[in-house]
Amino acid sequence: MPRMFGTDGVRGLANRDLTAQLALDLGDAAVRVLGDDDGTNDRKTGRRRALIGRDTRVSGDFLSNALAAGMSAGGFDVIDAGIIPTPGVAYLTSVLNVEMGAVISASHNPMPDNGIKFFARGGFKLPDTKEDEIEAVLGQDWERPTGAGVGRVSHDSNTATNMYIDHLVATVAPIVDGAQTKPLKGLKVVADCANGATSVVAPEALRRAGADVIVINASPDGYNINKNAGSTHPEQLQAMVKASDADLGVAFDGDADRCLAVDEDGTLVNGDQIMGILARAKQREGKLNHDTLVVTVMSNLGLKLALKDMGIKTVQTNVGDRYVLEEMLRGDYSLGGEQSGHVINREFATTGDGTLTALTLCKEIVDSGRSLKDLAADFPQLPQQLINVPNVDKMAAKTNEAVLAAVAREEELLGDTGRVLLRPSGTEPLVRVMAEAATQEQADEVTARLAKVVADELAL
Repeated sequence: MPRMFGTDGVRGLANRDLTAQLALDLGDAAVRVLGDDDGTNDRKTGRRRALIGRDTRVSGDFLSNALAAGMSAGGFDVIDAGIIPTPGVAYLTSVLNVEMGAVISASHNPMPDNGIKFFARGGFKLPDTKEDEIEAVLGQDWERPTGAGVGRVSHDSNTATNMYIDHLVATVAPIVDGAQTKPLKGLKVVADCANGATSVVAPEALRRAGADVIVINASPDGYNINKNAGSTHPEQLQAMVKASDADLGVAFDGDADRCLAVDEDGTLVNGDQIMGILARAKQREGKLNHDTLVVTVMSNLGLKLALKDMGIKTVQTNVGDRYVLEEMLRGDYSLGGEQSGHVINREFATTGDGTLTALTLCKEIVDSGRSLKDLAADFPQLPQQLINVPNVDKMAAKTNEAVLAAVAREEELLGDTGRVLLRPSGTEPLVRVMAEAATQEQADEVTARLAKVVADELAL
């Protein structure tokens, strides 16, 4: 049986793959695993609590109710924070000192999809071992509490949202002598909220920090999340930045754990470039632990070469912000992320936070006195090509002699001017073939040659 939990929780088509019954069972299983640190089912002294938040998908209504039912039936008092960004749930899980947090969201996926992911005490995503424990007890009978032992469900969206906004604003605009500072005053920003979970949070946080904010795609109706909007569809944002003569634009995904940017010319600034800008800023402030940025295997070689010239090292992990965080905790690093716009700033957060990223990027533009276009130019991206090769034995990509020989030939050809990467899909019989090179033509040629070898050698 394939593993239920993927790289970011349990996901699927809502009401088909991800049903109310499954959400109920996940809540029931999660309280057993995350509520018993000593490994027993004995009830601890005092009330145990969980926090639930969701994005704006219509299916979030029935899934959050089902998840809360499973948790409260298991003896947990549940705080339903309503619509709130994923990093907001992580933050509140930490500061409210609840046993666990849960988010109902499929992030940047289309509206019909949804997902459930959990945070442990402290606001950290679960390791694979904990997810496996939840899956192992899923649907099992156990002696559930009765009477006063069952939990309550309370709803408090306003308090949760305001606490989170206060936290975000304080990261760049502390209160001095009882007054809110305005470090982003004079900066004109377009915010594309993807009709998602940060439709209230991001505009309010940016405005309170002093920015002049133009907001687009912040009218969620349950059906329009990520639809031709946000970080996966930045075209509308690019046009609005140019039309409004803004200094920059920021684009979030449905649950606002990622952020991409657009410079004053309407050019997209990706997660690698944002990480480079923020890493240099932290280094200047003496806050880049071990002068190191944590990236994934998908980060562009151009970022690594530019940082090397600045005296900043990079450490590489598998794709997935949870793996980035694991490496950050292991090595005590303060900044890491992905090309897709997940940026983890451990000074203020335990997971990727798109609104936090937007605020800190805006502050660096002001502090440096440089435009986003100018800052991003310091982190040029090598031309890149990616081809998905379907219907292949994906795991054999790491062992097939002909494939390995072909990779070695292309790596020798590229030398220090590029790289190749073969990455098996986590969910399909598919291998992603990626190449970076000095020119787009060379990247295209290398990728095409490797893709043909993979297709011929590993065909099912």
